Amino acid sequence: MTDPVQPGELRIVPANQATWQDLVAIFGTADYPFHCQCQRFKVSGWLWRDTSLDERMAMQRASTACGQPEAEHTSGLVAYLGDEPVGWVAVEPRLAYPKLRGLRVPWTGRSEDKDDDGIWAVTCFCVRKGYRGRGITYPLAQAAADHARDQGAAAVEGYAMVTEPGVEITWGEVYVGAVQVFAEAGFTEVSAPTKRRRVMRIES
Repeated sequence: MTDPVQPGELRIVPANQATWQDLVAIFGTADYPFHCQCQRFKVSGWLWRDTSLDERMAMQRASTACGQPEAEHTSGLVAYLGDEPVGWVAVEPRLAYPKLRGLRVPWTGRSEDKDDDGIWAVTCFCVRKGYRGRGITYPLAQAAADHARDQGAAAVEGYAMVTEPGVEITWGEVYVGAVQVFAEAGFTEVSAPTKRRRVMRIES
């Protein structure tokens, strides 16, 4: 199916209320999401050289606390269409992503306190194969912002990709989310550190 999914059709829950098997189904068994396991901004060193897939999967499982609804913390949200797990978004306090500190994208042109524990970040979207291109990232972005603010975030940031009509972009590039996805959720641009990247932010 290629029809757009309406926001009301999705049920989006914190990942600790989902099962690990549901998350495995979303990340698949082959392409970039599977190999990265949403750890790019968390690992020390080079993602592919200094960690193994098994280590990244273990890190993801630990941080999501899947299947542990009583857990005090989780690292993202899971979307369901009916009973099928179809999407994931990573959202945590910005300090949970140590690799962000060394990138110029979040900081260029801004006098931002890197140690501000009140700022949350949306760093990754993953839509299950077979459900991509149906607009699922839009309600995921809105849910991520709502979740962060419910958890006490003073503001929420994303580090979005600029997309152009008619220009093909690979899923591996747009995992951070497209500018229009954040804009529709109420985020506004606060800086343009590169030609293709925008820092998007929403205040609580």
